[in-house]
Amino acid sequence: MKVLIATEKPFAKVAVDGIRKEIEAAGYELALLEKYTEKAQLLDAVKDADAIIIRSDIVDAEVLDAAKALKIVVRAGAGYDNVDLAAATAHNVCVMNTPGQNANAVAELALGLMVYAVRHFYNGTSGTELMGKKLGIHAYGNVGRNVARIAKGFGMEVYAFDAYCPAAVIEGDGVKALGSAEELYRVCQFVSIHIPATAETKNSINHALLNEMPKNAVLVNTARKEVVNEAELIRLMEERADFIYVSDIMPAAHAEFAEKFPGRYFATPKKMGAQTAEANINAGIAAARQIVGFLRDGNEKFKVN
Repeated sequence: MKVLIATEKPFAKVAVDGIRKEIEAAGYELALLEKYTEKAQLLDAVKDADAIIIRSDIVDAEVLDAAKALKIVVRAGAGYDNVDLAAATAHNVCVMNTPGQNANAVAELALGLMVYAVRHFYNGTSGTELMGKKLGIHAYGNVGRNVARIAKGFGMEVYAFDAYCPAAVIEGDGVKALGSAEELYRVCQFVSIHIPATAETKNSINHALLNEMPKNAVLVNTARKEVVNEAELIRLMEERADFIYVSDIMPAAHAEFAEKFPGRYFATPKKMGAQTAEANINAGIAAARQIVGFLRDGNEKFKVN
């Protein structure tokens, strides 16, 4: 069995070493395709791969057509919208993610962005503190739970809404469960977004929802840019000089945001939530273990298609 690591943005060496240890201990072969610059390189590399570990790399129908022996793709990370799930299913290929492995890294960044925002992007002027402020967590999954844990350490009042997570689970963590997204945005000065990009959620963070937020609102997005309706957010920020948007995903309209809202808008140059040594290692090794479990034992625990 041949396992391919196909990463345009490579794992850290220590992560690759950990992956290699897991794969070779199971008796499988490990191959590397790092820093590739053309899709043709990926298409060639997958020809004889039984399994692939990727990061933000695109696995579409063309890649799946080329990978005749492929049985499983594991996205080292939580999001998996870079994999064509329908095409994978049609090719009888299992797709998995590695939920939770990047959660603390993303959560720490979310709180860091909040501090950065309320301290006026460290421009030397007087800002405010997070202690005592109300934070709303939109989706209470692995990242959301870590955001809640860290925010409580800051002394924030933490609320959450998740249509699929029982209120008892949220309340059990010492977080106040709210009944709707509208209520969450109406109650909380700070909102941290952790919803996936789906047909239901794309553009769902819109003018009507955001305008519910109290004065001096701060919206933090470490999820996906597609969930925010950028045109409506721009209109809202034009109407409300008190509104701040900080994001780990550069919007398509980045230039317009930057020009119109200096001091009220910031986006990282590239998605950085999972860009820590610890998350890099954790997600890579988890991906390797899931591949071994699937190929050897048929374990499909984290299958997403």
